[in-house]
Amino acid sequence: MSQAPDAAELTVADLLERFGPIPAHRIRHDPRPGTATEQDVVELSLHEDRLYELVDGVLVEKMMGFYESYLAIRFATLLSSFVDDHDLGIVAGADGMVRLALGLVRIPDVSFISWDRLPQRKIPRDPIADLAPDLAVEVLSKGNTKQEMARKLDDYFSAGVRLVWHLDPKTATGQCYTSATSSAIVKANESLDGGAVLPGFALPLDRLFEQPKRK
Repeated sequence: MSQAPDAAELTVADLLERFGPIPAHRIRHDPRPGTATEQDVVELSLHEDRLYELVDGVLVEKMMGFYESYLAIRFATLLSSFVDDHDLGIVAGADGMVRLALGLVRIPDVSFISWDRLPQRKIPRDPIADLAPDLAVEVLSKGNTKQEMARKLDDYFSAGVRLVWHLDPKTATGQCYTSATSSAIVKANESLDGGAVLPGFALPLDRLFEQPKRK
C-alpha cells in the first residue's frame, strides 16, 4: 500500500469528529488513517474486492446489507429504464467510484450522469471517474452516522452534484436534498421527483419499498 509522505496519523478523536461514532471495523488502519491515497482505493477494490471511500486520507469501507443492496439495484433499474428511454445520460451502481476533488473519492449507491458531463458521450474507463454526478443516491445503512452523511452532502454539493436522495429502508421514506442544508422528506405514499435534473421522472416510494410478488 502507498502512503502519503510525512502525513500525520489521525487520532481516534479526529476520526470521531469527522465521521461520528462510526463502527471501528469500517475504518481501514493499513495504511494508517490520514495517509491513504487513491492508489490504495484502487488496489483494495482489485485485490480484496472491498470498496472504500477516501476522505482526508482515511479509508472508510462502503457497507451495505443484503436488503440495502436489493433496494439500490431495484432503484437503479427503474432509473436506468427512464434515463435510457429519454436519452438523458447513464446510470452507475454501487461500485461506481467518483473523484469529487483531489484525494476525495466517494461511491454513491446509485448515480446519474447526464450527457452534458460526459464529453462526446464517452464513458470513463479509469477505475475512479473524474467527475461529479448530477444525482447521487444513498441507501442508508445501520452503520451510517449523521456526521458521516452530513459530510457526504457537503462533499457532493461542493463538487457540483445537483441533487442527492437518501433512501431510508427503516422508515420506507426518502429525503430529497437540493443543497447540503435544504431538503424535503418524501413519505411512503409520495413520489421522488426528478425536477430539473430528471424532468418527468417520478418514482412512488411504495413501489420501491413494496414486497416483491411472484407474477
